[in-house]
Amino acid sequence: MDFYACLLRCSDGSFYAGHTDNLDLRIAAREQGESSGYTAPRRHIALVWSESFGTRDEALAAERRIKGWSRTKKQALVEGNWERIKVLARNRQTGG
Repeated sequence: MDFYACLLRCSDGSFYAGHTDNLDLRIAAREQGESSGYTAPRRHIALVWSESFGTRDEALAAERRIKGWSRTKKQALVEGNWERIKVLARNRQTGG
């Protein structure tokens, strides 16, 4: 079974990071308002990034890591701009 970390863009332009073992079902439930929490008042949502993992723990670790990222770094992830992600990670480490 695959597990997924995902990044959703909400109607207000914000991002929501999560993880699941059924990406389609999870997104549909959030879009239909069946999930309370952050995305409920921010529907409509769109899946903008996902990655599959072999275990739930790996997917959860990816979710937690992404939740700690800046908006700029999340946008770079959506764009697949790994060079920008590396620069942003270095800037955070050096305080610049």
